[in-house]
Amino acid sequence: MTITFYLCLSTNISTAQITDVPTETVSGYFDAIREATRPYNSLWDKDLYGGLLLVNPNTREVFANEPDKNGALTKDGEIYKGILPYEINIANTAIEWNGNKWAMVILPLPEDKIHRISLLAHELFHVIQPELDFVIPGTDNGHLDTKNGRIYLRLELEALKSSVLAQTKKDKIEHLTNALIFRKYRNQLFPETALAENSLELNEGLAEYTGQTVSGLNRHENAKEHFTKNINQFVKFPTFVRSFAYQTIPVYGYLLSDIKKEWNKEITNQTNLAEYFIKSFQIKLPNDLKLAISTIESKYNAEIILSEETEREEKNNKLIAEYRTKFVIHAHFDILLEQTSISFNPTNLISLDSLGTVYPTMRITDKWGILTVENGALLSPKWKKVTLSEPAEITEQRITGDGWTLELKQGYILLKENQNYVLIKDVENR
Repeated sequence: MTITFYLCLSTNISTAQITDVPTETVSGYFDAIREATRPYNSLWDKDLYGGLLLVNPNTREVFANEPDKNGALTKDGEIYKGILPYEINIANTAIEWNGNKWAMVILPLPEDKIHRISLLAHELFHVIQPELDFVIPGTDNGHLDTKNGRIYLRLELEALKSSVLAQTKKDKIEHLTNALIFRKYRNQLFPETALAENSLELNEGLAEYTGQTVSGLNRHENAKEHFTKNINQFVKFPTFVRSFAYQTIPVYGYLLSDIKKEWNKEITNQTNLAEYFIKSFQIKLPNDLKLAISTIESKYNAEIILSEETEREEKNNKLIAEYRTKFVIHAHFDILLEQTSISFNPTNLISLDSLGTVYPTMRITDKWGILTVENGALLSPKWKKVTLSEPAEITEQRITGDGWTLELKQGYILLKENQNYVLIKDVENR
């Protein structure tokens, strides 16, 4: 089974209807990111600037900074235009299409130049990522959807925020130490989760650090304000399971770059980032983490965080019960994933523990067709199958249910087994 997943961060997606995008505007975007990346070829000892596809999500029109090898794009001045095929998911991601490797980014781009450059450089990093041997499998961090998982991540982020704002080296290290105490204790509460967190941070955290570095943010006078604002916004997200790395690694990296400028070059896909930061900052953690937390948590709004997360847990438990009923108890529809591309919003996921994760919205393309979800679907922990609510309308080429539509390719049929449904290959048409 081959899986490609595309992240669509809500902070980068606009609901505005885009009609016409001026060629000169797009050309300006390309010129700006080319100039921004040029001084940072030494960051990874690679030229970050490469193929870019800017996509109008309403029309699927694409704007490229270079020709494709198959000649599908048409030159218009200094840029190239075309239409993205319907079967390709639109997302902020790295993609291979028409013989080229591209960084695909959804229009409109952020108005703020720093954010715009950061986004483009983030996705360009994903293009060169395989060359750096950072091919990391996608992992969900369901424990970060639990009360304690969220509490100790929020405490870690509060400590990181305090470290960024600290005026002295002593205070900076003290808050960094506390941040890592909260992290280590979280991983004690949820054994074997350190690997899952580390995988996402190697994948998305390093990409975000790269984007922010290329944007000049790490040298900008408003860097501290930026990190503080980002964390304050992030803790209001409905879920942290696939988006926390966008906050943690950029801050750790920003702080470490003051004493070790090219720290990122020491990282490999085998690096345990938490242990690396502990060693690099020369931090000594206490043996009794729980006892240490009892003496430091009041510095980081622990009471407010506990109150907010207790209230959230009560509401979330009701939602989880509804999803369990929908996807487990009631009649449902299972589809095995074969050669899959998935695009989704990582800021609104809901963990159902060992059952997997509910994705409120997503789009899946596979050998069997195209699935569009607007009202929830359950992905198994290792993305072996997707579970939908019971089908409502069934035709040979289209199956629909509560908030989902499956556009079916020839060679697959729906089969009912007891009260549930499965998708199988049509033996007669193979």
